[in-house]
This record gives sequence, structure tokens and C-alpha cells, in this order.
Amino acid sequence: MANLRDIKRRIGSVKSTQKITKAMKMVAASKLRRAQAAIQQARPYAFHMRDLVQNITRCANLDAHPLLTHGDSKRVGIIVVNSDKGLCGGFNASIVNRTMQVIRNDFADKDVQLTVVGRKGLEAFKRHPVTIRQNFTGMTDQPLPLSRSVIEDIAEDYAKGKTGAVYCIYNEFHSAVQQTVSVERLLPFQPEESEDETPQLDYLYEPSQEEVFDSLLRRNLETQMHRILLESSASELGARMTAMDSATRNAGEVIDKLTLQYNRARQNAITTELIEVISGAEAL
Repeated sequence: MANLRDIKRRIGSVKSTQKITKAMKMVAASKLRRAQAAIQQARPYAFHMRDLVQNITRCANLDAHPLLTHGDSKRVGIIVVNSDKGLCGGFNASIVNRTMQVIRNDFADKDVQLTVVGRKGLEAFKRHPVTIRQNFTGMTDQPLPLSRSVIEDIAEDYAKGKTGAVYCIYNEFHSAVQQTVSVERLLPFQPEESEDETPQLDYLYEPSQEEVFDSLLRRNLETQMHRILLESSASELGARMTAMDSATRNAGEVIDKLTLQYNRARQNAITTELIEVISGAEAL
């Protein structure tokens, strides 16, 4: 009977875990709807802002701007966007693995310094031979102020020539079950080559072309960083919902197996008792 008690205790424990994972899945699904709406609203503005700055860069003679020129420094900055919380499947592991792959393959001869967004990324990178220059948390709570803090930090280093290039590695959101790791260069900002031969629009600048462009370029960096944080937040919730759904189904399978094991053990115990009773009656 002790074996039956142990099995019954395990069934109760797995059922409690299943309730937790099911609740976490429902919470993640509820938050995902809001996060998905937020990223769908942010993308058009971010893409139009980038197109505007690219158009101004093509038309204006602003090659000497510090955020447009390639720095001579051999230092490369990488912004790695992870999550503050776990239980989201391979969300954080995929970012860490891709970051280490990029460092080994693309920047083996560079001095790479990481700016890590998220507690889980900080914990993971402490186990790797990398340099962490800055860490930010609170992505889910305040993405806009956080994006400004990150950009101010890396833009200042880049403008002073301490960093030669800045990249960002994050999870791009496609759907609740599909997120892809993306590597995006933030600095130096360079317009994409366009095959469109239509003459580019020119603008009238007030107070001056340099001041307007400097303000727009920094605002564009903040906007792109804000979009990246929203992409990562939606991807995290999608990964968590998928992981908790899988955990809930796995818990159900474990419960079924333990229930079958419990019934078999109970049947064996009853059969053994009946045999003992019959044997005792025959002996009398």
C-alpha cells in the first residue's frame, strides 16, 4: 500500500503543476493579444521614420555626421535583448547561442562588448567569456524609457569614437508559434540601396539641416529600439504560451501513465489479498 500512496502523491503533484502551467498559458495568451496589437501599431511608424531618415541622408550632404561615419575603433558593441523572466522555452537560449555564434564567426578579431537587456541574458552570459559593459532590466514594464536609455548609452560611446559599430540581436515576432532571431545594425546608420529611379524628395529645414537631421537620426534610433523591444516582448509571450501549452499536455500524459500504473498496482494488491483469503479458507 505504500507504493500506492507514493503513486497517488505523485499524481497529485503533477496535477498541481498542470494547473500552474495551464494558468501561465492563459495569462501569456491574454498578454500576447495586447503585445501583438502594440507591435502592429509600432511597426508602420518605425518603418516610415526609417524611410524618412534614409531619404534625407540620400538628399543631404551629411556624410560627416558622427552617427553616419564608420568609427576607427576595433571595438564592436552588441545589444542583446533577452527577457527578465524564464519559463519561455528556448527563447533566451536561442539569443545567447546566436550571439556567441556571431562573435566567433564575424567579430573574432574585434573587441566585442555586450549591452544586455534582461536578467536572463545577464545570467547566461556570465557563464561565457564575454565582456558585459552595461545591463538593463524592466523591458516589459517600461519599453519606451528603456529604449531611450539604451540608445543614449550606445550613441554617446559611438559619437566619441569609442565604438566602431553597434548591432542588435533580438527575437523578431511573426506569430505565437514562430519567432526568428534577427541581427540588425544600428550604427553607423546608412541608407539602404534603392533601385527606384524616382527623384528623392528634398525638404526645407528649420532651424538648420544639421540640427534637424541630428534630432531625427537620434529619434529614429530610439524608435527602432522601441520597436525591437516590442518585438522581443511579443516573442517572449508567444514562446511562453507555446512552452506552457506543451508542458500542460506533457503533464496530462504523465498523469495518464501514473493513473494506469496506480490502477495496476491496486489491482495487484486486491488480487494478492484474494489469493491470501482463498488460501487461508482452503487451509481451514
